[in-house]
Amino acid sequence: MDAATVWTGILQIATVLLVLALIYRPLGDWIARTFSGGADWRVERGMYRLVGVDSGSEQTWQAYTRGVLAFSVVGVLFVYALQRLQSVLPYSMGLPAVPEGLAFNTAVSFVTNTNWQSYSPELTLGYTVQLAGLAVQNFVSAAVGIAVAVALVRAFARRGAPTIGNFWVDLTRGLTRVLIPLAIVSAVALMVAGVVQNVNGFVGVDTISGGTQTIPGGPMASQEAIKLLGTNGGGFANANSAHPFENPTPWSNVLEILLLLAIPVALPRAFGRMVGDNRQGYAILAAMASIAIVSIAAVTWLESLGLGTAPQLAGSAMEGKEVRYGIFGSTLFAGATTLTSTGAVNSMHDSYTALGGMIPMVDMMLGEIAPGGVGSGLYGMLVLAVIAVFVGGLLVGRTPEYLGKKIGPTQIKLASLYILVTPALVLAGTALSFAIPAIRADVESTSIWNPGVHGLGEVLYAFTSAANNNGSAFAGLTANTPWFNTALGAAMLLGRFIPIVLVLALAGSLAAQQSVPSTSGTLPTYRPQFVGLLAVVAVVITALTYFPVLTLGPLAEGLV
Repeated sequence: MDAATVWTGILQIATVLLVLALIYRPLGDWIARTFSGGADWRVERGMYRLVGVDSGSEQTWQAYTRGVLAFSVVGVLFVYALQRLQSVLPYSMGLPAVPEGLAFNTAVSFVTNTNWQSYSPELTLGYTVQLAGLAVQNFVSAAVGIAVAVALVRAFARRGAPTIGNFWVDLTRGLTRVLIPLAIVSAVALMVAGVVQNVNGFVGVDTISGGTQTIPGGPMASQEAIKLLGTNGGGFANANSAHPFENPTPWSNVLEILLLLAIPVALPRAFGRMVGDNRQGYAILAAMASIAIVSIAAVTWLESLGLGTAPQLAGSAMEGKEVRYGIFGSTLFAGATTLTSTGAVNSMHDSYTALGGMIPMVDMMLGEIAPGGVGSGLYGMLVLAVIAVFVGGLLVGRTPEYLGKKIGPTQIKLASLYILVTPALVLAGTALSFAIPAIRADVESTSIWNPGVHGLGEVLYAFTSAANNNGSAFAGLTANTPWFNTALGAAMLLGRFIPIVLVLALAGSLAAQQSVPSTSGTLPTYRPQFVGLLAVVAVVITALTYFPVLTLGPLAEGLV
């Protein structure tokens, strides 16, 4: 790799870090003010009257949970119905109704903020489904994640409270004050960068070779903005952010990376403000950043080495990567999209080297906590902080405490169940794909194009992506089959909502506690020692859980 390429890559990374540093405080402070009371906006009052909500009332954790689940169930049914009725909807572009299994998988995918796509979007979904179904869920599924995170933060800040807020108020404010304004500004910026925004439909063009090609248009910039800001990831085009209509230039590539990181990076600041100690927010951010830096450096280094016979013969590992972005622009995007729960891609992770492709998989296995998805990254890291405090308490021989709250058996049970849910779904789904003879025969004959350990890696990546609500994929896997549509749909549902229920139960138990005074034996949770402990706990939990299956897949492929 020449010096100019290296310096260009370093400049991209420096630009991302600088802009994130500049927006950390103002965006984080705005989010904190958004969810810390204050008068309702006029448009919000109208929405509350429409759904019959008293914005002045609060909910127990059980009522808050029922609101999250009921809202999400309605979302699944609505998006499913839109797809099944597509042929009679306006702006269907002449496309037929989506088959039942694929419609179920897609509805679940977008409601759970996963945006897994087992289809070619521009050839499967018309504009009405894209805008009224998928784009709407990009907004509201992200707002649900923010609401759950805010409920947990509020629980840490409260003392002896029976309630944790109002889901409908948190959902509405997340939309009106955070996501919609940012999405409008971002969509305009993307259009300036050259991202397509129209309703022109399909256009036939003559190619330079004398043939013809059908070029789809569409409202791409508007969907691209919220797909990234909401860490959703589902693209308007099948090539996602590798498509020149979605991501046309190197500077639009940097802009898109910034959009998918902006809110998750700012949320620790909001956390610090809401609990009354900005140092706590810096500690959480430092743990996230330390994991992210190591991950992105590792995947960039491994892809730059170009390990493997084909990359060595070609001189670099550029298969599946856009020459517009190069290795640095591709690996920075790959790391950011899997360290968050976005799943958008500007390169094909399936074409990465064996060890390089393992890093995005490990990013998801960590629970996407560095900085994680919108809302889900913060509450995931706070659950790990509870476990880290418990471990620290064992080391010093006293009852662990975090932010003035005792971490007892109830809290540890809930946190332990939280960290076990996604590994159980990932490993069970992967195992069942090969353990049941009829399913294995279908997987091997229909879904896996590259047999052997890489085929195992493709299936493992799919379930890791689904259960962690990421949505990216090893593109060599054909997932539009009855088994994968059903199994991945179940993994997305359970991987999203079981952890949310556990987080809200944890919030209820914490909010009900009184404050525990800090003493000389209290573990300081804002110092570098705790940051290191938290990062180690996150990595060790993942390593112990997933290392055996990684040795059968990407490690076995990369070390032979």
